[in-house]
Amino acid sequence: MNSKVTGLIADESSDESTNENVAHQHYEVISRAIDYIRGHVQDQPSLQQIAEAVHLSEFHLQRVFASWAGISPKRFLQFVTKERALAQLAQSQDLLNVALESGLSGTGRLHDLLVTCEAMTPGQIKTLGKDLTISYGRAMTPFGAAIFAWTGRGLCHLEFLDHDSECDYQIQIEQLRLSWPHASLLADANQASELAAAIFNAPLTPGKIHLVVKGTNFQLKVWQALLKTRGDQLVSYGQLANMAGSPKAQRAVGSALAANNIALLIPCHRVIRGNGELGNYRWGENRKLAIQLWQNSNDI
Repeated sequence: MNSKVTGLIADESSDESTNENVAHQHYEVISRAIDYIRGHVQDQPSLQQIAEAVHLSEFHLQRVFASWAGISPKRFLQFVTKERALAQLAQSQDLLNVALESGLSGTGRLHDLLVTCEAMTPGQIKTLGKDLTISYGRAMTPFGAAIFAWTGRGLCHLEFLDHDSECDYQIQIEQLRLSWPHASLLADANQASELAAAIFNAPLTPGKIHLVVKGTNFQLKVWQALLKTRGDQLVSYGQLANMAGSPKAQRAVGSALAANNIALLIPCHRVIRGNGELGNYRWGENRKLAIQLWQNSNDI
């Protein structure tokens, strides 16, 4: 694998494929549980009620939560309340200053990584990828199937698939092709699987993940500001606008988040509304909450 794409190599194991499938199955359970709990949070459902909603025994549901998220369903009920979100936003006031002054990158599941981000050259953007080779592939992650794409300089695309189907996969490839109509696309499923393992599997090998992004100057400022947040940190659109140096540009911040096509690594899942509500997410609100839970529970 091209070390410049990820800067790290995942540990190889004969159980790797099995572990990926188990993680995905657990995510499916967590996603259904999230959907139920969010719809019944005011009722404070019991473990038995949640387990029945996802068609599992209480013991199995408890075990899945502990294995996948590191916390119990009861802790998760607390996690989804507005009070927690508002407390996180208040705490972030000081944390943002620390992050800005120190230039620290994200922690949590990415605690061993230094994620760096650079823009595509103006020439590549202007020519829509002429003479550029983009490799791509589909791989499983703890949050379902995803499509990865990369150039010789780094990862340029990471999007979750709504449905792990050939049709959905081909639609995403076509969108990638429309974004770079003059680039050469090269399928490489094996390297996509290596990338997924390097990004999502723990423990991670210390190293660097290099991102190559295409965006306006303002979008780049927003994405770079996000890279300075911590794995367990939530920020509001207004706080992120301040971090990007444009305090009055909250609406533009929302547009920049919607334009981000590198999920998780450019952590737009950490941005919520100022009133504590979850807010929109390009890859689904349940997945957004699941990623927050995953990173918060495994933060180091």
